[in-house]
This record gives sequence, C-alpha cells and structure tokens, in this order.
Amino acid sequence: MEGVFDAEKLTAIAIGLAFLAAFLLLIVAIRRARRARRREIEQAGEERPLPSSKQKRAALRAEDVVPGEAPGPADQEPPTTIPAQGARAETTQPVAPSVPETKDAGKPLVTAPSEATAVAAAEATAEAATAGKVPPALQPASAPTSHPAPVERPAQAAPTLQLPLDKPAREIKPNKRDAKALAPGLARTRAGWISRLGQAFSGKREIDPALVEEIERVLLTADIGVRTSQKLLEEIRTSLGRKELSDPGAVWRHLRKRSTDFLRIDAPPVDFSRAKPFVLLTIGVNGSGKTTTIGKLASKLREQGKSVLLAAGDTFRAAATEQLEVWGQRVGAPVVRGKEGGDPSSVIFDGIRRASAEGIDVVIADTAGRLHTKSNLMDELQKVRRVVGKAMDGAPHETWLVIDSTSGQNAIAQAQIFTQAMSVTGIVLTKLDGTAKGGVILGIADQLQIPVRYIGVGERVEDLREFDAEEFVEALFEDANSG
Repeated sequence: MEGVFDAEKLTAIAIGLAFLAAFLLLIVAIRRARRARRREIEQAGEERPLPSSKQKRAALRAEDVVPGEAPGPADQEPPTTIPAQGARAETTQPVAPSVPETKDAGKPLVTAPSEATAVAAAEATAEAATAGKVPPALQPASAPTSHPAPVERPAQAAPTLQLPLDKPAREIKPNKRDAKALAPGLARTRAGWISRLGQAFSGKREIDPALVEEIERVLLTADIGVRTSQKLLEEIRTSLGRKELSDPGAVWRHLRKRSTDFLRIDAPPVDFSRAKPFVLLTIGVNGSGKTTTIGKLASKLREQGKSVLLAAGDTFRAAATEQLEVWGQRVGAPVVRGKEGGDPSSVIFDGIRRASAEGIDVVIADTAGRLHTKSNLMDELQKVRRVVGKAMDGAPHETWLVIDSTSGQNAIAQAQIFTQAMSVTGIVLTKLDGTAKGGVILGIADQLQIPVRYIGVGERVEDLREFDAEEFVEALFEDANSG
C-alpha cells in the first residue's frame, strides 16, 4: 500500500513540475516576442507611444515640425488652448480638433492650430524658403521667440478635420426628379404591355386593321382598365379613319401624350405648412403598404426639418403598432398608441391633441385595413374621419388611399369603393417595382380624377418618390420607338 501511495505522490509532483515548467516557458516566449516586436517597430519607424509623465521630454527640433501643422504667427487667430492639469480651462476660440496630450503639470501647453492658421504657416514657410531664411515657426526650441510654445506631436499626427465646425454633419440633399433613376423601378411594367406593343409595331411601316386589333388586345390585358383602354382605342380608330396616322411612330407619340394627359390632374401640390398640426389620414386594404409608406414619408418630412407624430390607428392587425413604433424610432418621431383591439378613433384623437399641445408640425394617422366589400367596416372608417374633425377643425387636411399596384385592375375597384365612402384627396401607389401591372395607374387617374401623390418603386426610403406625370411617362416609355 505504501508503494502505491508513494507512486501516486511522485506522479502528482511530476505533473505539477511539468505545469510549472510550461508556465515558465510561456513567460519566456512572451517576453521574447515583445522584444522582437519592439525591434521591428524601431526598424520600421512605426509610431511609438507617447512618453509618460515620468519621462523627460526631448526638446522640439526644427526637422520634427511639419510646415502644415506649425503654429501660426501672432497676428493669426489665437488657437484653442488646453491647460495643464489643475489649471482652469480658458477658451479663446470655438473648440477645434486638438492634439492628444498627457496630463503633466508644469509642461508647455499644447495648442491646436486652426485650418486657417495651418494654411498661413505653410505660406510663410514657402516664402521663408525662397528668401533663404527660417521662419519663426521652424526655429529650434532654444531660439528666442515671442510665439507660443511649439506643438509637441507624436510621430504620426492625428487626422485633421476637413469640414468647418459650423457646417452641419449631414446635408439634406434635394430630391431631384430623374426619369433615369425611376426607370429601374418600372422595368417590369415596361417589359409588360409597353414591350408587347413594341413587338406589335416591329417591322410595321403602316397602320392596318390587324395592327389595331393587336393594340386592342395588348391594352385590354395591360391592367389599364377596360374603360381607359376603350378610350385609347377609339381615339386611334378615329385618327385612322381620318388618315391622320401613317406610321407606328405616330401611335407611340399618341400613347405618350394621352398617358401624360391622364396622369396630369389639375391639383395643387401638398403644402404641409398650411396647418399646424397638418393631419394626414391614410387608408387602404390590409397589405397595401400603408405602414411602410407612413414611415418613409415621415423620414422625408424629418429631413425637411418638420416634426412628425405618428398615430397608430391600426389597432386590429397583429404587430401593426409595433411596426409603426419601429419606424418612429428610426426617424425620431413619437408614436401614440392604444390598446390592442381598441377604438382606433380615440387613438388618432389623442394623437392630434398631443400634437397641438406640443407644437408638432405633421400628424400621420394609420388606420386598420378595410375590405372594400364590407360596408360595416367602411362605416367605421367614416367614424374615424368624424372623430378627427372633432379633434381639430378642418382635419384631416389630406386623406390618401394607399393601393398595392400588384392587385392590377382590382385596384381600380378598391379605389372606387373607398372614394364613395371617404373624401380621398390623393393616391399612393406602392410596389411598382415588383409587378408588370403598373399600367393600372393610368386607369385610376383617368376614371377617378384623383391625383397620384407618391409612388413606391423599391424598399429604400428614397424609393418612395413624389409623383410627376412627365417623369413617370418618360421612364415608362424609355427606349420605346417614337418614330
């Protein structure tokens, strides 16, 4: 037994010694690696750490000073001064980016020259070099000078801030209307009925009855709507009867012109400043993109400097309020919400009252998706409108119907029912980038005479574009044969 015990004891001791030896070898390896790295840094000339407060600083030499970073003459604007530890800070100029400095009392103050000072110093250096003299900023530290103590800088200077301090960090760029930028979002619609019309015209040198029948077939299957398609065909037949058309290019020009006429509805642009708060009510069926449109529009208004409040009136759809709150956090807009399944009218009422009390510019109210075939749901939507009018005289100032363009001709039926129940003042057509049924916009504008305010051609905020008839038609008929 004693032999067994001694063997176990010796094994434990051996294991312990092995661990100790491995630990010592690891320490030695780490130290060797540090020394090797230090030698590599010294040979490569890399940046060395700043000297500690206990180390004595070497005097600044002329060759250590970069002309663009040298302190300027005394007649230049005074730089910001960072005092030594324990001294009271005094700022003689708006704060500029400064060079890092160790907390060491009694040492020279570190100055951060402004951009103008650096430029002046560079010019002075060039002039002095031409004259064969050394400017005061580049004289050795021992030379007498009336200028402030020179900048002591590390081997690699900190990057200089390029923008002026009084310039905002983010510039708000105007939303430039560009048909070429809009064209990719209409690619599928253009590849649908526009492309089929192009194939029908291909190789044709004159208009004949067979070509007219092909045009009729394409238009009737293009989700433009029967009424609008028949109007276009009747105009073409009338022109053919009068022998006014002699080539397919004339038909293209006619379609361009009439499409622009349908979309160019005489309506003033939306002025979000004509009331405070300006109340915008959004309506539409579930899945049309109301909540996403609200979030993107709120982002655009915030970029214009307007304050926005979102009212989560869609209290029935699961996670609708949470989705709107996410958008509110993104754009910095407060969200007024109610209980799930509660009265949406009361939520919007509270939102308008809060906006009035806090001086908020715009209130955008979400509403529950309504099936346009259910009269009781449409009646409840009318109740929302009445309550909004009680919360503020003249509200809502705009009522926009959000329509999913992928629904095709069904979108025209939706719009007709909604406009009978509500006073719709604008249309927002979403998801144009994901469907070939974008021609429905012509039927809606022609039959309802309601202006299209925005169109959605992508997932990004900038893809919610303010609608312009000429821009839209130009992008829709891009590369089409104009004769």
